[in-house]
Amino acid sequence: MANCLSDLLQYRGLFQMILVLGIGGSFPYGFHISAISYPSLHIRTFINETWIERYGYPLHPETIMLLWSFIVSVYGIGGLLGSLYCGYLTTKYRKKKCQIVTNLIMLVASLFMAFCKMAKSFEMILIGRFLYGMGTGFSLTIHPQYVGEISPKKLRGFSNSTLAVFLTLGKVLGQIFGLRELLGNESLWPLLLASTGLTALIQLIMLPFFPESPSYLLIQEGNEDAFMKAIKQLWGEGDHQAEIDDILKEKAATKSTKTLRVLELFKERSLRWQLYFLVTIMTSLQLSGVNAIYFYSFEVFRTARFEDYLIPYISLGVGTCECLSSIVCSSLIERFGRRMLLCGGYVLMIFVLILLTMTLSLQHQFFWMHYFSVVLIFLFVICYGIGPSGATGAIITEIFSQSCRPSAFLIYGSISWVWLFVLGMIFPYIVESLGSFCYLIFLGILVFSSVFTYLFLPETKGKSIMEIKGEFNKLNFGKKQAVNTENNLSKEHTFCTRL
Repeated sequence: MANCLSDLLQYRGLFQMILVLGIGGSFPYGFHISAISYPSLHIRTFINETWIERYGYPLHPETIMLLWSFIVSVYGIGGLLGSLYCGYLTTKYRKKKCQIVTNLIMLVASLFMAFCKMAKSFEMILIGRFLYGMGTGFSLTIHPQYVGEISPKKLRGFSNSTLAVFLTLGKVLGQIFGLRELLGNESLWPLLLASTGLTALIQLIMLPFFPESPSYLLIQEGNEDAFMKAIKQLWGEGDHQAEIDDILKEKAATKSTKTLRVLELFKERSLRWQLYFLVTIMTSLQLSGVNAIYFYSFEVFRTARFEDYLIPYISLGVGTCECLSSIVCSSLIERFGRRMLLCGGYVLMIFVLILLTMTLSLQHQFFWMHYFSVVLIFLFVICYGIGPSGATGAIITEIFSQSCRPSAFLIYGSISWVWLFVLGMIFPYIVESLGSFCYLIFLGILVFSSVFTYLFLPETKGKSIMEIKGEFNKLNFGKKQAVNTENNLSKEHTFCTRL
């Protein structure tokens, strides 16, 4: 307890910056994922009423549904574009400046949402959702890189896991504010969709008072004075020489650099296994089944004979469990390590999915099976929050060095947004075709990811970036060549993230 208190006091600048980055980083993404579903009926009614007022006749129900689907999906399109351009822009203009501009985009989006009903324009909702998507595409790429780079080695896992904490907190607050008693009613739904303008404004005001990441200032800018000033502001007074030495080693290793395009990243042998894990972990995160659980939970709650008015509150309980489990993950990740949490989470999720598939298939034969299904939904979300949700961001940040991290996170963001879009498009048809057996697809992905991670992923806890690179050299070059590679590092590249 005393150590925790001393760390809190010494690293208060770091914790303050993590908070500022979180409320404008992954928080808005989680908020808009959950909040958009609550006013769906009001938005569709608004579209039809606006059309009648303009042209004197109502829209066909299928056309209304098509417009509604486009409003939902355009968020993913904006997110994909934001993540594709983010790598290049952060390399050229720095993460801090790009995040400040992102806040301006989010503020403009919130204005479109706030005044769409007053202007009687559903097109403003489309524009607002697209801009929100683009803003969160930037934020989700910048946030994990930034928190990973500003943190000392002993707090890096905790800092990276806060990405999931703020994301799930955004989901929960989106569910809370989306309740009809608050902002999810017919008169206030535009304010619900505009709410994240407030978090963007807070970050816009606060972020200029914090520095760029120390590793960026030293490695990319070569500014030793700004580097030491950032260290002092974020980490406080104390002996940080070991951390500084690690950053100096990384700088020395990346001194001879060559600029590569993003597509050439896949040709770099020294990063081959890092890319394997990037693709595998991000795919399993999106296709773990947690989004499917949320989708199918309403039907499970209805078949369990819960009243319709209670279902939003039960769903809020599910979201709260995910948020709390992410907080637990952030407290455990430095104790148990990333690999154990990730593999353990996968294994527990596999067992829960097997049981859930069984209970859902038998729920029409035994009435009490419904209640087991509800319990298993809560258990699955808890396992997801403690395991993959918190550990994934930490691993992705740590296995790539400063010079190639922007390009790696461009791929990270692209995979995330593409799978989110694909799953949203095809999952309803999967449910219609397979019913309760739809989870078998996600089960296969989890089994592969757990085996692959257990066999090959090295533990990154407590290791410097160069030590982690040495571990991966054993996979990329073989153990014999890895010894030579550590002494004569193959050329490390600074990637210009243009496709």
